[in-house]
Amino acid sequence: MKILLTGLFFELSVNDLNMTEANTKPTISIKEGDIAPDFELTADDGRQVKLSDYRGKTVALYFYPMDNTPGCTTEAVDIRDAWREFVKRDVVVLGVSSDDVTSHRAFKECYELPFTLLSDPEHVVCDKYGTWGMDNKATRSTFLIAGSGRVLKIWALVDPAEHAKWLLKQLDEQLADI
Repeated sequence: MKILLTGLFFELSVNDLNMTEANTKPTISIKEGDIAPDFELTADDGRQVKLSDYRGKTVALYFYPMDNTPGCTTEAVDIRDAWREFVKRDVVVLGVSSDDVTSHRAFKECYELPFTLLSDPEHVVCDKYGTWGMDNKATRSTFLIAGSGRVLKIWALVDPAEHAKWLLKQLDEQLADI
């Protein structure tokens, strides 16, 4: 990394910034075929939600950086607009970010989101799933989890504008193989 500071030129390595190559970007540690780690987080409505509550159901677990930002709003609204298609496929959608419950509640109400938003302020679940980024936010990633708890598919760095349409297409392909 090179920095120009008041006419002086500095070159910094990753080690100079107290980072290692391993933690400069998120590394998804879960693999397709693994059992998805269970967790318990507080939902936008204040209830405690466990992933295991949804055994027997297909779950689209999506991580996103922050409520009320352009990309995250586009992504959430597109999922909302395609909601009937998710319901037809009997898919539970859970959104996770480090925002608090109050932020999630306001975001959900403002955009009339029909799915559950989960608060991970200490990024425990983001860490478990390898989605915590160096900018101290979740990276946009989605895990498709079968009713058995097995991870069917993982998508990292998804495009928020295409996420819902693309996820539905992928769901059809993945669910056809179950």
